[in-house]
Amino acid sequence: MLDAAGIDKAALAMRIGHEPRFGQSPFALTRGLAFEELVKRDGYAELFRLLRAEVNAHVAEAGVADLNDVGGTTSLPLREKETRRLIRHLAAGNEDRLILDHPVLNLEVAGRTAYLEPDALTHRIEGRFHLVEIKSFPAIDGQASPIGVAEAAKQAAVYAIALRRTFTKVGLDEDLIADQFLLVCPKDFSNRPYGRLVDIRQERDAIAFQLHRLRRAEDIAKLLPKNATFDLSEESARSRAELDWSVAALDASYTPECLSFCEMARYCREEADVCATPARLGSAVRNDLPGLDSTDTALTHLDGTAVPAADTGQTEVIELLRKANHLRVARRGDVA
Repeated sequence: MLDAAGIDKAALAMRIGHEPRFGQSPFALTRGLAFEELVKRDGYAELFRLLRAEVNAHVAEAGVADLNDVGGTTSLPLREKETRRLIRHLAAGNEDRLILDHPVLNLEVAGRTAYLEPDALTHRIEGRFHLVEIKSFPAIDGQASPIGVAEAAKQAAVYAIALRRTFTKVGLDEDLIADQFLLVCPKDFSNRPYGRLVDIRQERDAIAFQLHRLRRAEDIAKLLPKNATFDLSEESARSRAELDWSVAALDASYTPECLSFCEMARYCREEADVCATPARLGSAVRNDLPGLDSTDTALTHLDGTAVPAADTGQTEVIELLRKANHLRVARRGDVA
């Protein structure tokens, strides 16, 4: 809801007393920018070395269309329009050797338009266009951080969905977009760029399904109390209590993973702790306790004294929970 409505979640979290505590350090950001500049140096020479090795590109160099601005303006709609023009131009077979540097794509999310900016899009190589993502986490002995790769894959999957829809809009076959993206990161403990292709079909299909299920922000807003507000402007002078009450009216689906990317995660974690929501212990615990709204409820059933509600579908889950607890106790030697 907050994303679809374009609410500044970091500012909202600050206003209700839950300052976000995640993100890269200034050092990491500087290192990331320096590494990206290295990959782009000399007309993307390092990128083409990786493309020859990973994608079998038969070229040593290509032109670069810098889409960080168009005619001196950084307007996202204008950059997106120019990106579409160049994509149509490339797909028609013109200027085959052209890299799009920071193209801009758009994607409808819950009825709102979001603008996305991949690091690069290659020209057609063996019939396919490839997205490129440049990350600053290293690949040690050819192995990058699984968490870092997973996050990069999700990010690239969103870009791929937007790119496929852009291709469709301009009358092109979306299958021209490769099912893999090229992940570029530093090799070992140096700044030497290393690349590998990462398959994103699973992430792409899962995210596309989730996007399809998202309701429009206007439809969600109709379910909120009439006086709910997320107006953070100084003119509105909304109090912390008003904003806190409005946020509490929203459904949250917290898991510990939220702490790594969502500005509202600390607020949702506190709410999950108060309600003893199983998901606060991780998605695995949540999935193991379907139908149970709190770990407190689960604990009351362990000794067999509490009776599960007949119409909630809890009986099977609670029976399995009791058996698991019995095995745990037996393993400790507390029972024969």
